[in-house]
Amino acid sequence: MPVLDAAGRSSAITGAANGIGADVARALARRGARLALIDRDRAGLNRLAEELRASGADVTVHPVDLRDDAAVAAAGAEIEAAHPQLQTLITCAGSSMLGSLDQLTMEEMRWLMDINLWGTVSITKALLPSLRRSPAAHITHIASIYALASPGGRIPYAMTKFAVRAFSEALMHELEGSSVSVGAVYPAGVRTGIILHGRYAAAIDPGVAGRAAAAQAAMYHMEPSEAAERIVRATLRRRPRTLIGRETRLVDALVRLAPVRYWGPMRRPLREAIDTTTPMSPRRPEAVTPPRPGSAPTPG
Repeated sequence: MPVLDAAGRSSAITGAANGIGADVARALARRGARLALIDRDRAGLNRLAEELRASGADVTVHPVDLRDDAAVAAAGAEIEAAHPQLQTLITCAGSSMLGSLDQLTMEEMRWLMDINLWGTVSITKALLPSLRRSPAAHITHIASIYALASPGGRIPYAMTKFAVRAFSEALMHELEGSSVSVGAVYPAGVRTGIILHGRYAAAIDPGVAGRAAAAQAAMYHMEPSEAAERIVRATLRRRPRTLIGRETRLVDALVRLAPVRYWGPMRRPLREAIDTTTPMSPRRPEAVTPPRPGSAPTPG
């Protein structure tokens, strides 16, 4: 399978207004790619586009809420017109949700599934015709360490990421023998702020949610720019499976060794990050601003 050259070829990135998506766009721009930036945050897209154009990049911006299938289809047609032969699609858009099954509502869980899974499926379906017109193309879906192992207290997020993994693998098999290859990336511990800017179940005390989110964020050590470089390299090399971070490699090995009992070793380091029930101590002021219960962050 030939390695891809980004120079002069078109790449589409979802979740491009910030975080890993923005750094993926920067990494591809450094390689001379033409870019289609996708996100719901119009202002964020415009800021990034201005930055990249100042360095000579060819950029189009496409503000769209990936939960809206009709809007995604329209954006796909717009991108196809501007980039008739799309070489790569990298889906970075996503959010998070804190809470146990008892604390979460069905609406809250569906909200996350709509962003993390259906948004990924929708934009992939919309752009697949343009990808097929390229002599060689690759789709990279960002999964998660929690697409390898499912922790308690993260049911909605793990569900969505396992579903993204399943979609990626099934699509890879469906497109076998075509010019389009598919891969999934499994990052861990990237300092994007996703846990601090995501949502938590409305039933959780805000201080408790802030404590759990801060504990999870404290476990993140990799900068988004480093993760983005690895994602871009994996995409251009058309890798079907890429693990990013020491924790991901350890969890992958753990699940293979103990597919039923892996939660035992995982539970202890995650105990504070998954605790959304223990009341706040009156002597411990809230350390961080908690995620928001009822308002959504800006998904791509």
